[in-house]
Amino acid sequence: MGFAFAFRVSPCFGINLELKHRFRVRAERIGDSDLSVLSSDGVSVNGAASVMGDKEKKGSLLDGGNGRLKPRIYERKLVKEMVSEELEVLWDDGYGTNTVKDYLYEAKDMIKNDGGPPRWFCPIECGRPIKDSPVLLFLPGLDGVGMGLILHHKALGKVFEVQCLHIPVHDRTPFQGLVKLVEETVRLEHASRPNSPIYLVGDSIGGCLALAVAAHNPTIDLVLILANPATSFGRSQLQPLFPILEAFPDGLHVTIPYLLSLVMGEPLKMATVGIEGRLPPRQKIEQLSGNLTTLLPLLSGLADIIPKETLIWKLKLLKSASAYANSRLHAVKAEVLVLASDKDNMLPSREEAQRLKNLLPNCNIRCFKDNGHTLFLEDNMNLLTVIKGTCKYRHSWRHDFTSDFLPPSMSEYKYAFDEVAGLIRFASGAAMFSTMEDGKIVEGLAGVPNEGPVLLVGYHMLMGLELACLIEAFLREKKIMIRGAAHPELFWGNFQTSSNEFSFSDWMKVMGALPVTANYLFKVLSTKSHVLLYPGGAREALHYKGEQYKLFWPDQPEFVRMAARFGATIVPFGTVGEDDIVELVLDYHDWMKIPVVNDKIKEAIRGGIKIRDKTKGEVAREELFVPGLLPKLPGRIYYLFGKPIKLKGRDDLLENREDANEMYLQVKSEVEQCIAYLLKKREEDPYRGIIDRTIYSALYASLDQVPAFKL
Repeated sequence: MGFAFAFRVSPCFGINLELKHRFRVRAERIGDSDLSVLSSDGVSVNGAASVMGDKEKKGSLLDGGNGRLKPRIYERKLVKEMVSEELEVLWDDGYGTNTVKDYLYEAKDMIKNDGGPPRWFCPIECGRPIKDSPVLLFLPGLDGVGMGLILHHKALGKVFEVQCLHIPVHDRTPFQGLVKLVEETVRLEHASRPNSPIYLVGDSIGGCLALAVAAHNPTIDLVLILANPATSFGRSQLQPLFPILEAFPDGLHVTIPYLLSLVMGEPLKMATVGIEGRLPPRQKIEQLSGNLTTLLPLLSGLADIIPKETLIWKLKLLKSASAYANSRLHAVKAEVLVLASDKDNMLPSREEAQRLKNLLPNCNIRCFKDNGHTLFLEDNMNLLTVIKGTCKYRHSWRHDFTSDFLPPSMSEYKYAFDEVAGLIRFASGAAMFSTMEDGKIVEGLAGVPNEGPVLLVGYHMLMGLELACLIEAFLREKKIMIRGAAHPELFWGNFQTSSNEFSFSDWMKVMGALPVTANYLFKVLSTKSHVLLYPGGAREALHYKGEQYKLFWPDQPEFVRMAARFGATIVPFGTVGEDDIVELVLDYHDWMKIPVVNDKIKEAIRGGIKIRDKTKGEVAREELFVPGLLPKLPGRIYYLFGKPIKLKGRDDLLENREDANEMYLQVKSEVEQCIAYLLKKREEDPYRGIIDRTIYSALYASLDQVPAFKL
């Protein structure tokens, strides 16, 4: 069986400028020892003669920039020397720059019959990853091209060493042969970096391939991400129709691609990729119409990607792959994330996701209600965002919320605060104020230090209504990522598993939430970050009737001592406006009077025992419930960040508990003063109501620039 190692094109390659911008290079192993460096365009590299067909016998190769070829081990060293340590906040992940049209163009270029076996390649869009990035192996679906992640190449390439499996159109390697190919690559990667996880992203039949490899290698640290895995092939509604394809006339096979496109994907979701969410509805419709008009004629290319003979072979391969993987599920010990589409017309993917979750010991699922079978080629599905939101990205055997955190990209920022939290941002019309070092209150966040470590300590409004606008304001105005310390239930409790959809709680992790434990507070302050802390925790966010704007802080000044240890600056802040947004109609005491709900709340509290085993903190003992709320005609949410309190050089706070307690009470008093100031001043705001703000923004400025009261 032939196999290949992929490598990126070194910047020192002397490449003809007239070549296509998507130039790809492959190092392919043939037999046991022969190697050939292959170009999909059959061109010369670094001024040498065409390397197509040239062979060397020195392992996987890389051009050193002066005509020399180096073993693969030098490639990885070269990459590490040229990449950055970390990503910037609001970095460009490229999502939306490529669409399914690019996939069809690329596939057409890659399906030429070169007579080669399946091999690995790295798309040039992936670029170079950040330091110590894990390996990601993409196992394609029914098409076999290997370009199924084209929408995600740039984003994934920043944080993974991406390699994609290409199975030529006329290749007839059996499923066991594909398993052996992937397995050999996995073992080689594991041998080179035994302490780093290996990611297997399997699409459809690729999901069966990933499960089979994981079953054969239970001791290797694998993370499986399966998109609509074909393990449910035996229950497919289309299976009885497959034999008809064998008798289908060759002259009519050109119609099959259009039928497949309706079965395999959602054309509307494909055409929506790249359309800005902030555009007016009319412009969105115009762009969608144009994308569909361009896309539909290109679908005829599927007849070349999956000709009749190949389609019949792939369907037989699908059947054997499903049986092979299902018979070995009991041996899978890897970490698994199943992504399922509700509108998958090819496979019963949502039901299959739940079945796999019940069978596999370490499996989570996320469902996408508006997507079809070709999940990776459709809108509303940024793979890296899903990996981050489900806490699957890691560099070692266990996910760490500080060292493994990836800052949000610009596309994530736009989607999170336009689509996910767009309504609350519009309704609240957040007004931000801060205090300079001389005590002067100013509009905006100028009074909050730009350099960390900074600990923002404040009041937690009902249901955390203030969070989205606060995080967004710091990203927009200061390009600072706030790491919010959140209740452990968000990460490990019943709340984490209550919904199978990619939900608001997942987006909170994408936007920097981490468990409120002493260990993580220590770690994140040591990285000189801006940290958001609510000492009142869930007790404030789930307060009872008549308790709005009251602080429920425990008598534990430990966060002061922690801040002093790192010389952090504490910024106390207050927020008001919850009573202008919603009305609390059912609190904890009201719910406990209802028998059925009473039992549910008690069950949730008992579930908190497991959380306490993880956190060993008082916060996990708080009684969690969802209050009954009624929305109001929105008023406004106000924020005031008090005068920064610098603790650098305050070693007395570490040594003297009385001094630490005094500082703790000072911070608490500052928060209460901020709240009192805002409650008084909001009465003077002419744009407190949503109607007045909407009219002003329509005539003069955006909602973020609507003025408030005079200072």
